Amino acid sequence: MIGSPRILAAALAAAALAVLGSCTRAGSAPADPPANPSAFTLGPGQREKIHVETAARAPFFRTVQATGTVAFDGDRATQVIAPFSGPVARILVELGAAVRRGQPLAVTVSPDFAAAVSAYRKAEATARNAARISTLDQQLFASDGIARRDMEQAETDAISAAADRDAAVQQLRSLGVGERAIADLRAGRDAAPPQGVIRSPLTGTVVERLITPGQLLQAGATPCFTVADTSTVWVMAEIFESDLPFVALGDPAEVTSATAGISRAGTVDNISALVNPDTRAVAVRVVTPNPDGALKKDMYVRVAIRSRRPTTGIMVPVSALLRDDDDLPFVFVENADGSFGRHRVTLGERAGDRQEITAGLAPGERVVVEGGLFMQFAQSQ
Repeated sequence: MIGSPRILAAALAAAALAVLGSCTRAGSAPADPPANPSAFTLGPGQREKIHVETAARAPFFRTVQATGTVAFDGDRATQVIAPFSGPVARILVELGAAVRRGQPLAVTVSPDFAAAVSAYRKAEATARNAARISTLDQQLFASDGIARRDMEQAETDAISAAADRDAAVQQLRSLGVGERAIADLRAGRDAAPPQGVIRSPLTGTVVERLITPGQLLQAGATPCFTVADTSTVWVMAEIFESDLPFVALGDPAEVTSATAGISRAGTVDNISALVNPDTRAVAVRVVTPNPDGALKKDMYVRVAIRSRRPTTGIMVPVSALLRDDDDLPFVFVENADGSFGRHRVTLGERAGDRQEITAGLAPGERVVVEGGLFMQFAQSQ
């Protein structure tokens, strides 16, 4: 009775070995695992629902994406500096006003204006007197009344006095004195009160007002206004070094602001010669028409530069791309035996309705470009 459990265990082990031996002799050993466990096949009816295309390298034009900020067109914007000293008497324009070139912006009570008027009157009187003396000396020299040297000296004095008068006139113009006031001074009529007028140097919009009534201005140093022609703006985009070979002067660009709902076409007209040491990016300037003024200074925008330089890559239709459960891109590829499998891919640039594949797909492989969603559903069943 004591040995019966041992005898029973031995009998069971012998029976198991006999069964195993019989299976082995019957040739039912486990088969080798398939080379691609995810591969699957489609029936003839299912095969008609898909379309396969051979992957190949093809030329395309890259689109460089960047961010940028809006700035005034530096060729059509300027800061108006006070041409004379004195307190501001009146401001004649409001912020945002459209102005013409030469239009008065502000008026000051300027001692510089009075000094310039006085200097002109003195120069005018001196020039007239020197011209009269020169004429008299010419007459005296003709009658042998004076030496040639004296006559020539009088002529030199008259020319010098006339030059001083012309310089005084230019000084008045630089202070913003109008031609009508200068004509009154030349005719000896009373000039306007000693006020200086700050005028717009160009046609545009007053985008900054930097002075207030009563503020004391310093000639050549105090900024008063900023006037800009906002019908054209500059968009300063930041391009990384890896994208520089695909950006050239004259490339078309699209400037968009999703928040403002703005989209504008532009053109690359300058590429900086320097790399920003902090961001390792290069500034690219895009000139953009802005007829309605919707693009504002310092607005953040997206810039898409369409390169005119062709490049090549493996391009497949966008319809071939699918996403797995991890939201990673893949395509279905037909194997040599007619089965299909997934290839996880790395995406590059998109050109229209075709997508560049930088990794995961080789030229010559057959890619499912239509019916991929049907295959993805069929594979999950």
